Amino acid sequence: MTDTKTQTHFRTCNLCEAMCGLVIEHDGEQVLSIKPDKEDVVSKGFICPKALALKDYHEDPDRLRAPMLKTAQGWKQISWNRAFDIVGKRVREIQDQYGKDAISVYLGNPNAHHHGNIIYLLNFLRSLDTKNRYSATSNDQLPHMRANYELFGHQALFPIPDIDHTDLFILFGSNPAASNGSLMSAPDYLGRLKAIRKRGGEVILIDPKKSETARVVDQHLFIRPGTDALMLLGMIHTLFDEGLVDLGRLQSNIEGLADVQIISSDFPPERVAAACGIDADTIRSLARKLAETPRAVAFGRMGTSTQEFGGLATWFIYLLNILTSHLDERGGLMFTKPAADMVELTHYLNEKGSSGTFTTEGGLPEFAGELPSSAIADQIETKGPSQIRAMVTVAGNPVISSPNSNRLERALGSLDFMVCIDSYLNETTKHADLILPGSSQLEQSRYDVVFNLLSVRNVAKYSPALFEPGKNTKHDWEILLELTHRFASGGSLLDNVKELGQYQAMKRLGPDGVLDILLRVGPYGTQVPGTSSVGSFVIDTIQDVFPASHPIRRALDNGPYGPQNRGLSKGLCIASLKNYPHGVDLGSLQSSLPERLYTSNKRISLVPGSYMTDIPRLRKHLGMLDEMLQSSVKQSDEHAQMMLIGRRDIRSNNSWLHNSQRLVKGKNRCTAQISEEDAKLRKISNGDLLKVSTDYGAVTIECEVTADIMPGVISIPHGWGHDHEGTQLSIASKRPGVNVNVLISDQFVDKLTGTSVLNGMPVRVEVLKTPPRKAASRAAKPKAAAAKKTRARKAKVAS
Repeated sequence: MTDTKTQTHFRTCNLCEAMCGLVIEHDGEQVLSIKPDKEDVVSKGFICPKALALKDYHEDPDRLRAPMLKTAQGWKQISWNRAFDIVGKRVREIQDQYGKDAISVYLGNPNAHHHGNIIYLLNFLRSLDTKNRYSATSNDQLPHMRANYELFGHQALFPIPDIDHTDLFILFGSNPAASNGSLMSAPDYLGRLKAIRKRGGEVILIDPKKSETARVVDQHLFIRPGTDALMLLGMIHTLFDEGLVDLGRLQSNIEGLADVQIISSDFPPERVAAACGIDADTIRSLARKLAETPRAVAFGRMGTSTQEFGGLATWFIYLLNILTSHLDERGGLMFTKPAADMVELTHYLNEKGSSGTFTTEGGLPEFAGELPSSAIADQIETKGPSQIRAMVTVAGNPVISSPNSNRLERALGSLDFMVCIDSYLNETTKHADLILPGSSQLEQSRYDVVFNLLSVRNVAKYSPALFEPGKNTKHDWEILLELTHRFASGGSLLDNVKELGQYQAMKRLGPDGVLDILLRVGPYGTQVPGTSSVGSFVIDTIQDVFPASHPIRRALDNGPYGPQNRGLSKGLCIASLKNYPHGVDLGSLQSSLPERLYTSNKRISLVPGSYMTDIPRLRKHLGMLDEMLQSSVKQSDEHAQMMLIGRRDIRSNNSWLHNSQRLVKGKNRCTAQISEEDAKLRKISNGDLLKVSTDYGAVTIECEVTADIMPGVISIPHGWGHDHEGTQLSIASKRPGVNVNVLISDQFVDKLTGTSVLNGMPVRVEVLKTPPRKAASRAAKPKAAAAKKTRARKAKVAS
């Protein structure tokens, strides 16, 4: 007999980018079960272990539920009004004394999973009006956003692999078996890769590690960390050398082809093969396959983004697809048409992107109003008008996620004031003066405004909140709105009246109200009944009045009556989506260029000037690699440094997931993986403790010997290191692991984009001959035996 109190709720998991559908059973107060939704229009019954952590997060006793103020006696709970007043007063005082840029903002990647945060963050940032803005972007996908901006005219116009229709998928530096995909929302990514092979296609993975994904591909190739740009240039050279360049139907919308040929002329496969560790014939073969397969795509992610030449490598991957007519074509790189189009919205708000309009004290470039996160410590410690005196973090933990963590932590401790919008007392928020915790995911409504931009199909799905928030609970968007209101006050009477009106409007609408408007005016939005023909006639007439680039013309074109949208389904709004709890499938990706371009002339310039000027740096690096390979100190030397790369695990996408017992239980996953060849050379055994060090820090970590990693390479996962005093992470602190970013220099960045180099850092490795763990285990055995004898003797006496 079914319990009548049990209720069923459908929603999308927001713990990674995959957008998997969930069926959550609950009794109105607590979660009873979380299962895959077989009827979800995208995931069709696929989920990973992380989904169950939604229950753990919601119920976690360590999760903060009210504002916490640091006092001399420790952390103290205070009211929301007092908390907002403290933040508003201190921020205004610091900006009045030191200038606008004295306040810094850091945004973590969980913000992308909440439509309320996305909608309310823009006004929040504008109210602070500071150049010291940072986010996880520069530790992750910045090279993609920079390439989007330079080539397509908008930072958020991401080209997505049309994985379900391709016959050749060449994947660089990605492990979707662990990540579920990145900058590509594709539930059951591995199932989709298997489907390529099942229909006679081919999947090739190029990575310094033979990851879990390698088990389902046709071919895996080891590549030396940080050399992807060289290999990619070798492939581009082959296209020109063998007459394989084909721009297809976009030929008239592309310029700069001759410049690409000139750049690649110095990098034939034979020239770069030794440096990247892949022979010239293989490089040429890959280029030919890509050019000769009608439906094919090349795609790169974390491994290609977060390296010394991440900007160039990402650009070259885009070029490879363009030069082989695989951009905006079925089975290649395509663009989404989301129901709530944040690309269009940010275009109207003049937030398409920017590059190099100002720099850090060390000369690193701004992008889209943000500076590279690797510069935070510099900006705190360097005296001057741009020195950071106070910081606001929103759902971010840079002490764990940013390079040179030890230095950054010391810098955070020197701030005059710090406030964190976060639900945990973690390695970063412990330095705050005030912590403002938001609601749990299950207390919020759910719609993907960001990841629908990255989806392999156009979809729309809305889920109401599962639980009512607690009486004293505020959502992140409410916190952002209240702080924006306090930061923006104090201007002229007219400005204050305008700001108050905006504040009241946004408070009444809420994120769902704003979302509803975006859906109604979007391509699948609401038409007045019976006006399809009339509306189309009116729009066509107006088009003769406004040029194609005019905001009014773009708004009309993007709406439900727009010429390109007339064949699409209509009537989307929150009310209609509530009738489809499993989501609405709006169709596969369709060709959309040149109309979807945001460049002023609707053309793609293949060689932006800043990219051209970075080629000499790559050429110099190739020469250095040649010298290293020819020198007497080779990798066969047991004292030679190793190249550090990161890795992901299916159960630990982000640092805050480590406070879920079900995700951290089992074997130790924070290990240093090295090859069997290196283990033999250095006399290291599986399970030994290693000291891995650089000039910036050192960690002691258990060794895992494997055949699945390139010789000379060592892999340590990111997101761990929960051994800090003063945190409140009861589960994570029991299995802390090590923070790999302790080893990584904040000065080692991609000069083109400012992205942190998280892959390819040289490290020193030495084995601890008497591992403490093993020694302790040996010492414990005789003690345990003695204790057992004592207990037996006492029991005998008692009897």
